[in-house]
Amino acid sequence: MKTSPKSSLTVLRTGREISVVVAGLADEITRSYAGKCPLVIGVLKGAFVFMADLVRHLNFPLEIDFIRLSSYGSGRESSGKVKVIQDIRASIKGRDVLVVEDIVDTGHSISFLMEYLQKKGPASLKLCCLMDKPLRRRVVVPIDYVGFTVPDKFLVGYGLDCAEEYRNLPDVCILGEDSQ
Repeated sequence: MKTSPKSSLTVLRTGREISVVVAGLADEITRSYAGKCPLVIGVLKGAFVFMADLVRHLNFPLEIDFIRLSSYGSGRESSGKVKVIQDIRASIKGRDVLVVEDIVDTGHSISFLMEYLQKKGPASLKLCCLMDKPLRRRVVVPIDYVGFTVPDKFLVGYGLDCAEEYRNLPDVCILGEDSQ
């Protein structure tokens, strides 16, 4: 991992704490999808770690696909313009769909995604996010399953990045304000 001398990380949630939250979310989701075979869609790149841990706990048949959106580039602020970089390959018409996202921040990207997927005619469409950052919300987004609420700080680790760095950290950390 590359770090600058100015980088400072403060652990917000440890890997152990995250594991407990993920297992709890999986129990709740397993109850909701009993007897179904949903398509679980991970939002790349950030959600890949969370999704991998989550699906290993799910106790029902499922299929997996991924979608990749762009709104950040390499900076810390969203551009507000969301586009699909890599689309799902599976048809979702008439299917139960669970979207797995790492963090819901302003809501622009996930709102765009949920509307985009809804137009494809799923039987049901639900959202699971590990972290919710409501203080930054600009768009109302219904979240069906939330792991935990986080403060309005720039977070890295457990799949979250800053310019493609820090994704491999096992904890969710606050990236110091002085490390821009």
